[in-house]
Amino acid sequence: MTTPNKRLPGRLPGWAKVLTAVALVLALLFAGFRLSVVPGLKDFFGTETHDRSGPALLKSIQDISRYDAASGNFQVVVDLEKDTKFLPDAIRGTRTLYVGAGTVDAYVDLGAIGERDVTVDDDRTTATLRLPHARLGKPALDPDRSYTVSKQRGLLDRLGDVFSDNPNSEQAVQRLAVRHIGDAARESELTARAETNTTDMLQGLLGSLGFKEVHVTYGSPTQP
Repeated sequence: MTTPNKRLPGRLPGWAKVLTAVALVLALLFAGFRLSVVPGLKDFFGTETHDRSGPALLKSIQDISRYDAASGNFQVVVDLEKDTKFLPDAIRGTRTLYVGAGTVDAYVDLGAIGERDVTVDDDRTTATLRLPHARLGKPALDPDRSYTVSKQRGLLDRLGDVFSDNPNSEQAVQRLAVRHIGDAARESELTARAETNTTDMLQGLLGSLGFKEVHVTYGSPTQP
């Protein structure tokens, strides 16, 4: 004669465990949403921010011989979308709209000038200088003027953000913004403006030293 199985007290059935796990995931997903829509709820917890960073360490010192002659301000709107094959965007996929603002400097490397690139007449009234062409520096993204407009994520991506160490990572859109800013700088007249400003600076400087004529040209520096 068989006896019916008796459920041990305190143990949850299988379906109850599944419902509990789903409820926990939903609670994690919508916890941030509830905090953002209930006025004053964040202030109630009294969150504080503490900067416990260590002191900055000097790694190296480098002499600079370039003349920063022009600087351009750029802004780009990055629309980055990542899709997954065979899955709808609601399940797996992200789309980020990001406004990136930054600057690019144009400079002339005065350290590349050799003795043959500078000639002065016997009366020391006329000077001729041959300088290398202006170049562009690396684009610098300004975090104070760059921001995310919107970010859409699928369900699996939201779950990944919950357990991620860096759920707000925007490195992909930031790198893309820097690349577009660099492309825009190369297509602009920034280097031409830098050469004009460098010429004006040298003519004014040498003119104050008594030179009546100052001729500045740009090209490859003469090798010694």
